[in-house]
Amino acid sequence: MSDPSALDPVLVRIDETLPDALERLNALLRIPSISTDPAYKAECDRAADWLAADLSSLGLAADKRATAGHPMVMAHGAGPGPHVLFYGHYDVQPVDPLELWDRDPFDPAVEDTPAGKVIRGRGAADDKGQLMTFIEACRAWVAVHGALPVKVSVMLEGEEESGSPSLVPFMRENADELTADLALICDTGMFDRETPAITTMLRGLLGEELVVTGPSKDLHSGMFGGPAMNPIRALSRVLAGLHDAEGRVTLPGFYEGVPEISDEVRAQWEALGFDARAFLGSVGLSQLAGEAGRSALEMLWSRPTCEFNGIGGGYQGDGFKTVLPAQARAKVSFRLVGDQDPLAIRETFRQYVRDTLPPDCSVEFSDHGASPASRMSIDHPAFEQARQALSDEWPRPAAFVGSGGSIPIAGHFKRELGMDAMLIGFGRDDDQIHSPNEKYDLDAFHKGMRSWARVLAAMAQ
Repeated sequence: MSDPSALDPVLVRIDETLPDALERLNALLRIPSISTDPAYKAECDRAADWLAADLSSLGLAADKRATAGHPMVMAHGAGPGPHVLFYGHYDVQPVDPLELWDRDPFDPAVEDTPAGKVIRGRGAADDKGQLMTFIEACRAWVAVHGALPVKVSVMLEGEEESGSPSLVPFMRENADELTADLALICDTGMFDRETPAITTMLRGLLGEELVVTGPSKDLHSGMFGGPAMNPIRALSRVLAGLHDAEGRVTLPGFYEGVPEISDEVRAQWEALGFDARAFLGSVGLSQLAGEAGRSALEMLWSRPTCEFNGIGGGYQGDGFKTVLPAQARAKVSFRLVGDQDPLAIRETFRQYVRDTLPPDCSVEFSDHGASPASRMSIDHPAFEQARQALSDEWPRPAAFVGSGGSIPIAGHFKRELGMDAMLIGFGRDDDQIHSPNEKYDLDAFHKGMRSWARVLAAMAQ
């Protein structure tokens, strides 16, 4: 399958059978596989059965595997060259509030919109439409050539939208079967409508909640204001001291393990033409507020942050109450990059808080998760092969990008199986995932299939 001319008839096959591929996607979208609601347990099971049967129809050895929660779907297909493991998830978010949908969420249809045709339905973009782009690309290869161009394994999860409690245990129990040369994930999006992206950096996340206690009870500000320590004032000092005048986080050692991006990646990001003013203007802002001297994309994709997600204390009802509260609280999150150690940062943060509080204040902490960042090695030749393959399909060249958020599965592949993951997705910012009227652009579905066919062909070279 290393002959480049082998790709052309596969692309023709994808174009000619698009209506059939769309009907298969619609059949999967009709299954209300909501993983968070126990009432839909049987539907999640039905979705797993449907996928196992569909993968078997391609000639893959596919079956449904039991877990403590919803089942996994596993499949293996023989082929030459490298071995790739494709990951997707078949579960979907709840549809509430139902009255905001323009149609039944599980009665999918193609609709005309000013931007083009879209596939409307829950799970269309997250993640059923995305995972089916890969399966349909494999189907076309098998239909044309009788075999896949590379060795392919598939793992489809049914609990991604409910925290993936069974995922890591399943990976550990089946490590030998799952380990491949590279993992492929289709649960991300395009940079813009014409620019494909390969996500190579995912920020980690550390969440901390702190409650500062001062006096033993709420106090009258006329009788105690002045001599009595106010926990809100103490907490405000703590939070204000976490950033310097240049927007950098002040915790000792915070930037240990934070890498600089390469000149090549910086050039790719600059070529994307990201409009920071329009980005901020869309939410009523006008000035970059992070680290001085950094571009908006650097701040979002390759730099760590410390942000305040909630703060409270004292009277917050209507009217006015002159009270010094007994307690004040805040929720603080850190987005992490590179090799930053979330547990070390947690201890440094807590020690900073203790050292900054005045003598009459105590503090209690609650943790809300700690996960490190994931960074893929783009030195692996498959990354540049895939970037070139995507560039051949879309109007603008593909770029290696970062993600401001966190996608835990990529880190699990690295930590549990020692594999890098390549994140390629065809979602768009207006897909309304997790919201009413979720959609997936029909051209994203079509060109997504073609893109995966190209990527598999490139990896076979």
